[in-house]
Amino acid sequence: MARGSFAPLSVACGVAWLLLTISSLGIRLIVDQPAGVIGNLGAVTLPLLGGGVAQIVVGALSYLLPVVIGGGPKHVRVRQARTDSGHVWRLVVPNACLALYVLASASLVLVVTSLAALVSVLATVACLVWATLPVSSSQLDQAPPPLIDGEGNIVPVPARRGSVLVSVGAVALLVVGAVAADPVSSGIVRPAAQTVAPSGETTEVDVTMVDMRFVPDRVTVPAGNELTIILTNSDGQSHDLVLDTGASSGRIAPGDTMVFEAGIIGGAVDGWCSIAGHRQMGMTLTIDVEGGPAPEASPHAGDHATPESDFDLAGNMDPDRYVDPRLARDTGVTEHRVTLRVSEMEKEVAPGLTQSLWLFNETMPGPTLHGQVGDTFIVTLVNDGTMGHSIDFHAGALAPDRPMRTIEPGEELTYTFTAERAGAWMYHCSTAPMSLHIANGMYGAVIIEPADLPDVDHEFVMVHGESYYGPPGEVADSEKIADGDHDTAHYNGYPNQYVHRPIEVAVGERVRFWVVDAGPNVSTSFHIVGGQFDTVWKEGDYLLGPQSQTGGSQALGLMPAEGGFVELVFPEAGTYTLVNHIMSEAERGAKGTIIVSESP
Repeated sequence: MARGSFAPLSVACGVAWLLLTISSLGIRLIVDQPAGVIGNLGAVTLPLLGGGVAQIVVGALSYLLPVVIGGGPKHVRVRQARTDSGHVWRLVVPNACLALYVLASASLVLVVTSLAALVSVLATVACLVWATLPVSSSQLDQAPPPLIDGEGNIVPVPARRGSVLVSVGAVALLVVGAVAADPVSSGIVRPAAQTVAPSGETTEVDVTMVDMRFVPDRVTVPAGNELTIILTNSDGQSHDLVLDTGASSGRIAPGDTMVFEAGIIGGAVDGWCSIAGHRQMGMTLTIDVEGGPAPEASPHAGDHATPESDFDLAGNMDPDRYVDPRLARDTGVTEHRVTLRVSEMEKEVAPGLTQSLWLFNETMPGPTLHGQVGDTFIVTLVNDGTMGHSIDFHAGALAPDRPMRTIEPGEELTYTFTAERAGAWMYHCSTAPMSLHIANGMYGAVIIEPADLPDVDHEFVMVHGESYYGPPGEVADSEKIADGDHDTAHYNGYPNQYVHRPIEVAVGERVRFWVVDAGPNVSTSFHIVGGQFDTVWKEGDYLLGPQSQTGGSQALGLMPAEGGFVELVFPEAGTYTLVNHIMSEAERGAKGTIIVSESP
């Protein structure tokens, strides 16, 4: 095995990350309170597992796979060459990006470098898979030479300084681009020139971040003084402080304290937490000045305003956004093990418009869970995002303190509950601001069937929600959410998607629609034009039971976080329309088409 090949370098990098991480933990345990360190391990999880353990395992596999598969010396050398393909950038990029994850705080830098690291990791996986594939005779003829020549001398490995420089340069360009796109939170934009002479004195204040507030949220500084803020995050999720002068504290993890040099204060300054939605929740700070000039308009005062988003409900739908409404059959197991991975990714939300969504398992709504009364659900929540997220299952009844807590990027938790009552339940992210996290895609349904529920020919799940679009490529608009000014309404996350791809059933078939209203603000009145429901079950009980001979229902009305189901049999072939009969919501996209044929 050559000294400069992928396997030893990967193991060396992994050992270095392990030593650095364990050393930093040891120092923190000595300096800080052990309980505070143990309760805030999110910052070291990725360096420890991703930088340390994973790189050691991958490095070992890169050496062992060719050796174990064997086939002769040439076969081994060919397979090792495959694991070494492009190994310089596959080592430099993820390790450089991981170092930036540890050191940087700007959101856009973290997002860009995380994507670059993901590409390099996928390339490494591809090389390992390639190493297991058969070796052809022509490849054997071109096998690399042995590491030791005929005279017993070690063959030198060519230097790859150029590849290292190119890889480092590529990461640097990504960082420069991210900083240029977001200079304020990156800390590059410095405080604006002051209109008063520096006094040479320093004012120091203590500010605590707690319950989505800065406490105190207003401080007074003599004009010309330099302001030092001792920031302590006593909240359950990360925060930062950005001033309209351009100064930024960077992300502060729960339980951490940092000294923020805000610069010389010459006029009134506004500050806020720049994490999506936190400012709109009231996380703002005002710095007043004694003896200074009248405040000027902040150059960043309108940064949170949202321009109109351009989309066309009649346009073509991205086929990848389609959500199959069919309810998967219950498997009969009584213990359901589910992993829900939080991701933050850009997707089409309406024809012609993309947004940066926060998702469970990359879908909006998240996966539908299905079971019976008495079933146990063991849910592992993994936060692969760049900010704190959480989850709340209405289908379980238990104290929310630990299972519904916000976890930071790289962390995971296990949420176990027993479904003791039937219902069409909602689940959602409960991290503040909850309205934004729900509106931005973090919700789903849990179907727990009532006892002796008869079989039907088709079962569909329709989760109603509404969207408040921000600028293209960004997250939902918190101000629109607060005002109730939504752009579209939809079933299963995309307006008019079942107009684009209709639901198909047949005459005489019994069809059951499970409906959950996820909100966050808008109700639904589920109706099928041309159909009548002979069974209505809402919030755990029948409003119109199967035994009814003459009664009928025209709509299932649900407030946010309510659910139920309706059943009907279509009387004749044709095209029917399902709608939210709050008709303005149907016109915003909460509708679909059902094509009923003469035979299945």
